Amino acid sequence: MKTPVLHTDLTPAQRLCLDDLPLSGHHLVSGPPGSGKSLLAAHRAVHLALTGRPTVLLSRSRLLSQLLRDTLKDLAIPAAPVETATVHGWINRRFGADAPRTGDGWFDWTALIHRAAATFGEDDSGAPHLVIDEGQDLSPGFYGLARLSAASVTVFADECQRLTETNSTLAEITQTLGRSTGRTEIGGNHRNTREIASLAEFFRTGGTRPEIPLRSGSLPVVRHFSGTKEISEEIATLSLRNPRDRVGVIVASLRTGADLLRRLERAGLPAEPQLYSSAASTGRYRDLDLARPGVVLVHRESAKGLDFDTVVIADTETDAATDPTSAALRMAYYVMITRARQRLVLGWQGNRLPGHLEGLRGWATMK
Repeated sequence: MKTPVLHTDLTPAQRLCLDDLPLSGHHLVSGPPGSGKSLLAAHRAVHLALTGRPTVLLSRSRLLSQLLRDTLKDLAIPAAPVETATVHGWINRRFGADAPRTGDGWFDWTALIHRAAATFGEDDSGAPHLVIDEGQDLSPGFYGLARLSAASVTVFADECQRLTETNSTLAEITQTLGRSTGRTEIGGNHRNTREIASLAEFFRTGGTRPEIPLRSGSLPVVRHFSGTKEISEEIATLSLRNPRDRVGVIVASLRTGADLLRRLERAGLPAEPQLYSSAASTGRYRDLDLARPGVVLVHRESAKGLDFDTVVIADTETDAATDPTSAALRMAYYVMITRARQRLVLGWQGNRLPGHLEGLRGWATMK
């Protein structure tokens, strides 16, 4: 059974990707940053919900889950509701707040798989369709559990963007879900300029080389700052010059983020700056309005799946002691850089340019 595409703004390749996905079975859709995986995940969830079975759109990140929920509002069909949840939240509802955990704070996947297997096949009428965004950040153990707990599993992932220790390669995802898992690739980069995408290529760790966009813009900037005060002034200037834009400030430390927030709150910006903290249980540091213009400060671990007109990576000097060839370091910068749509600034403090930025001459303006 096929369902109609619900959004006319999808590209022909994105529409074809959705149309070719059967409404049963397990599927893995891979693609580079900017290919529209999160948007496709939301569409896929609505398509599956139209079958009448409960459908859950999952992500590891709470901030990404919030963004996906906002995306679904534009696709809402009252007769086909889609639930958005984090993996933590879904498992706690499925297995209870006492779901067994391991020493690292994550779940004991083996114990949960045994629980799910004990009731497997008894009554699958309530088994949901699961759609998972940024699926590379979840472990093979999770996919073993999903295979037993869901009517179908559709995963959107890019193994060049694995930032967590509990991650999976594309091969591990398909092996765990089963040999019959369908594989689809979606290409294109509809987010970055040619200059930003080219700089990101400097840090990409593997996989097929993605298409470089035709849309051109200004060169990214690598800029030395004397301190947090000067960084906040640069962020405020960028926001004031582009009042309709969203400015994402990515930090390695929430202490730095909080310091920048205090300074920006006194800068007279037209929109109140926002800071996201994964430690906040409610309130202004948890529930953000990601659609409105203005400044949003996020930790690196929460940047996955987001995009901004302007991105400022504020404190690259925190990586100065890290081996520039480290795959983890390169992957982190690949993810952060590809959050930017129009403008990109990589800031650093100290007496010497961090080693991982030394090779960027020609790819960026050095200030």
